[in-house]
Amino acid sequence: MVNFSEASLETLIAKGGHECACGRRHEMVMDYLSICPGAVKNIPAGLKAIGGTKPFIVCDKNTKAAAWSFVEPVLKEAGIPYTLYCFPFDHVEPDESAVGSLTMNYDPTCDCVMGIGSGVVNDCCKVLCHAIGKKQMIVGTAPSMDGYASNSSSMILERIKVSLYNAAPAAIICDIDIIKNAPMRMLWAGFGDMLAKYVAQCEWRISNLVTGEYFCENVAGLMRTSLKKIVANAPGLKNRDEAAVQATVEGLVLSGIAMSYAGISRPASGLEHYFSHLWEMMALDRGTDYELHGIQVGVGTLLTLKLYDIIRTMKPDRKTAEDFIANFTNEEWEAMIRKIFGQAADTVIMQEHTKFHKNDKDRHAARLNKIIDHWDDILRFIEEELPETAEIEKLMKDLGMPMVPADININREDTENAFIGSRDIRDKYLSSSMLWDMGLLYTTKLPE
Repeated sequence: MVNFSEASLETLIAKGGHECACGRRHEMVMDYLSICPGAVKNIPAGLKAIGGTKPFIVCDKNTKAAAWSFVEPVLKEAGIPYTLYCFPFDHVEPDESAVGSLTMNYDPTCDCVMGIGSGVVNDCCKVLCHAIGKKQMIVGTAPSMDGYASNSSSMILERIKVSLYNAAPAAIICDIDIIKNAPMRMLWAGFGDMLAKYVAQCEWRISNLVTGEYFCENVAGLMRTSLKKIVANAPGLKNRDEAAVQATVEGLVLSGIAMSYAGISRPASGLEHYFSHLWEMMALDRGTDYELHGIQVGVGTLLTLKLYDIIRTMKPDRKTAEDFIANFTNEEWEAMIRKIFGQAADTVIMQEHTKFHKNDKDRHAARLNKIIDHWDDILRFIEEELPETAEIEKLMKDLGMPMVPADININREDTENAFIGSRDIRDKYLSSSMLWDMGLLYTTKLPE
């Protein structure tokens, strides 16, 4: 049986996958992967591996500027025909409009899709490929997020930030010569997205204990090993050190593989991502700008680590929790949701009543019993998975990263509302969900 934390990238993407002690067979369906300086020279080999002869190439203004001068000569020398579509917008949202633009401009004479970019381009291409039944290659331009190899797309659907499970790219090309020159904010974003994996493993284990959600120790171990390597190389990011950038890109790709193995985003995200999702939704609702996802996640990670420092001092009290649920009303909850979610509130409310049922009192009682009976185990998970908050503060500070919500123009009210609303946006058990079960979510004061 393969120990994922010790396996090579080639082993992890091997055809047929791997049997695991968790009882599942894990497989990452990928035909080609190249992460190295000069990797764009392997584009023809990647296209051949996925059966592509004429790619529909997708980019935006920024990613075209970053990579087209590297990519075009390779296509020309290899005599590969293509159709190029560059989003004409200065800023592209991963939403129905962006996917609609791709669909309306898609050239049906093309037999595959090649995205040039990172998060938004990659996610939109995944959705397009799922719809048209074609394979995708992604040529990465920045180490800004962990979705390159994931089988999900982080999209905005009806104003709600959602994960759509479709398929991972069949080929990934990450040329370190391109990626190391990405804007420093994108390097920060990739590092911030990786720091989230500390919280992700912790909350995955807590959810497994409290709700019975599926958990795989082998997949979690893969994430821990990758994170350790990235943190060790982090100081080099400041100088765009090739080894540090390579370690970060590999870690981000491994994170995507872990999500594909698990079939869910659990190995890669926890509460810290939900701060980012809510802040982004608030900005979209107001028509205002927002930071890069990974930078928001980095801020959210530090905030969540500080929250866990508070949780360590707590002890669940049955009377407090039962008094809270006895006084809970759907009317008050819906009013709160409308205040926090604005135009997206109707969708959030509908999902709770028709799909999630997180507020159900019987389900609450079952979760509370687990929390009370296993509090020592929960504290052990926290100690085993989370680093010292001061250690992460120092890493982020040394890299010059934004560290608190105010650094990215997020005010206190929006931070508190994101914290409270985090448990309601999806059916995912987070630290905020646990505090709600303990009757403490609405009274817990977030650290500054």
